[in-house]
Amino acid sequence: MLAAYPFSAIVGLADLRLALLLTAVNPAIGGVLVRGEKGTAKSTVVRALAALLPELDAVRGCRFACDPAAPDAECPDGPHGSTPPVVRRRSSLVELPVGATEDRVVGTLDIQRALAEGVKAYEPGLLAAAHRGLLYVDEVNLLPDHLVDLLLDAAAMGRAHVERDGVSVKHAARFLLVGTMNPEEGEPRPQLVDRFGLVVSVGSPDEPAPRAEVVRRRLAYDADPDGFAARWADEDALVAGRIAEARGRLPRVELPDGELDRIARICLAYGVDGLRADIVVARAAITLAAWHGRDTVTADDVRDAARLALPHRRRRDPLDPPGTDEERLERTLSDEEPEPEPDPGPPDGGPAGGAPPDGEADGDGGSSGSQPPAAPGQPYRPRVLTLPKTGERAHTGRRSLAYARRGRVVGARLPQGSGAPHLPATLLAAAARGSRTVAPADLREAVHIGREANLVLFVVDASGSMAARQRMATVKAAVLSLLRDAYQRRDRVGMITFRAAGADEVLPPTSSHEVGVQRLARLRTGGRTPLAAGLEAAARTLRAERRRDPRRRPLLVLVTDGRATAGPDPISVVPALAGTAAVVVDCESGPVRLGLAHRLAAALDAPCVPLAQLSAPGLTASGRAA
Repeated sequence: MLAAYPFSAIVGLADLRLALLLTAVNPAIGGVLVRGEKGTAKSTVVRALAALLPELDAVRGCRFACDPAAPDAECPDGPHGSTPPVVRRRSSLVELPVGATEDRVVGTLDIQRALAEGVKAYEPGLLAAAHRGLLYVDEVNLLPDHLVDLLLDAAAMGRAHVERDGVSVKHAARFLLVGTMNPEEGEPRPQLVDRFGLVVSVGSPDEPAPRAEVVRRRLAYDADPDGFAARWADEDALVAGRIAEARGRLPRVELPDGELDRIARICLAYGVDGLRADIVVARAAITLAAWHGRDTVTADDVRDAARLALPHRRRRDPLDPPGTDEERLERTLSDEEPEPEPDPGPPDGGPAGGAPPDGEADGDGGSSGSQPPAAPGQPYRPRVLTLPKTGERAHTGRRSLAYARRGRVVGARLPQGSGAPHLPATLLAAAARGSRTVAPADLREAVHIGREANLVLFVVDASGSMAARQRMATVKAAVLSLLRDAYQRRDRVGMITFRAAGADEVLPPTSSHEVGVQRLARLRTGGRTPLAAGLEAAARTLRAERRRDPRRRPLLVLVTDGRATAGPDPISVVPALAGTAAVVVDCESGPVRLGLAHRLAAALDAPCVPLAQLSAPGLTASGRAA
C-alpha cells in the first residue's frame, strides 16, 4: 500500500493544519470545511491527517466499531456483553463520493436477506463505517442538500437514526467530519456551512521560495513514497503524540467566566445568528488551550478560535464578494465599531431603482460608445420561473419538477437501482402471480417527484436605449433578483449581453453566482441594439452546455424591449433556439409601445412579462416548447 504524504511535510497552510489538528483532538467542535481552488493540496492534507489519528480498540466483529470499554447499548450488532472480544486497529478513513446515494450513506434494508430469508436485516452505511474515525467529503458543495443534512446532523448528535424501508435503527456515529470544496464550482447553502465547526480558506503560495519547496517535496515523494515518508516519520510521530496528549488534557481545561464573556461580546459584535457560534468558539478555545499544553483558556485562545469559527457565520448577503467576512472579523477583534448592516429593502417589494418616466423618448443614445456602469436598484423576490414538463433529476435543486430519488411518491416501476422499494406494489406483484411469498422478480421501486436545478441563461440588452431611458438600474435590479433566486434554487447561471456591434458572454455558465453579481455591477451600456447577435450567442452557449451536460435542462431569460437597430431580424434566429424553454422580460415603457418583445416571445413560444410585473409570484415558463 502506498504511504500517505506526511502531514509534517506540508508547506504552509498553517490555519488549515491547526483546524484539522483541533478537530482531531476534539471532534465535538463539529468538523472542518476547507475552501480552496484546485491544486491547493486540500485532499493531500486531509489524507495525511488520517495517518496521525491514534489507534483504537474495537469490539471484534462489530460492524459499528463499538468501544469495548463503553459499547453502544443500541448497537444493531449488540449486545456485546461486559467483556467483549477486542481487536486493535487504526482509525478509519471513509471517503464519501459525490455520487453516493442516501442508502449508501445511512444504510438500508438488506433486500437480499429480506427476500431470500424473510428476515428484516439492516445493511450499515458509510456513517457506521466512519464511527470513531474520519469521514472525508470531497467537493461537499456538489453533494445533494439532503445528504449534507444527514452528515451534519450525525456529526452534531453523534448518532445516526435510520427510519426507512421498514427499518428503525439507531447507532453511534461520532467521527471527524472534513469537507473540501472549490468556490469556483458554487457555494453551499449558508445554513449548511454554518453546521461545520471551523471553515478555512486556502490558496497557493504567493512567493517563489515556498512554491519551489512544494514542488521539490512532491517530486521527492513521487520518486520514493516510502523513503520520503520515512524521513518525516519522527516529526509525524511527535504530532500524533501531541494529539493523544491534548485529548487526555482536554477534560481538565477550564474556561474562565471572563473569557466566556469575551466570546459572547465578540459573537454579538460580529452579528452571528443563534448560539451555535458561541458554543463552537468556546469548544475551539478550550481545545486550543489543551493543544498548547495549558489548563486554562486565555484571550489569545479565544481570538484564534474566533478567527477559525466565525468568518462564515455572520448574517450577510450570500452573494457578497469573498473576503468580506474576514475583514469584518478583524475589525471586530480590534474593538472597532462594526459597520452598520446595509438595509436590504422590503423582501417582497417590486422592482426598485426608479421606474422610467412615461413619455420619455426612446433612443439608442446616438453613440457607439459606452456609458458608465449604472448602479443596480434594490433586489426583490421575483416570480418563480420554471420549466415545462417533468425532467429526470440529474442535479438536485429547487426549481423545476423532475423524477427524483426522494420526494412525493407518484407510482412504482421495475427496479432501476435508484429508488427505495415500493412495498405495496411489490406485494401486489406477488399476489398477481398467486403466490404468498415475495420473489426477487416481484420487487418494485417507488417513483418520486421532486425538484431539479437548471441552467438559467440570462441574455440582457445593454444597448444605448437602456442608458437613454435610465432603465439600466431597474434592469440590473431585476437580473440581480433573478440571480439571487437562482442561487437559492441551486442553479447554474450564465449571462450574455448585447450592445454596439455584437454580443459578449460576460459570464460563462457557472455555479459561482457571486461572480455574476460582480459582472452585472460592472456592466456598461451604450451603442446600437444587435438583438439577433445576442440570440445567436445564446444558441451557441446552449449547444455547448448541452454537449457538456445533456441532462441539465436550460431556461433562457431574455431581458429586452424587442428593439433591434443592428444586425438581421431577430425572428430569423429563433429556429436556432427551438426546444429551449424561455421567458421574455419586456423592458419597453412609455405611452407609445410597439409590442416588439411580445412578437419575439410569440416566436419563441414563451411568456412575455413586463419588467414592472416581475415581482409578482406564480410565473411558469410556457409548456408549448418542443
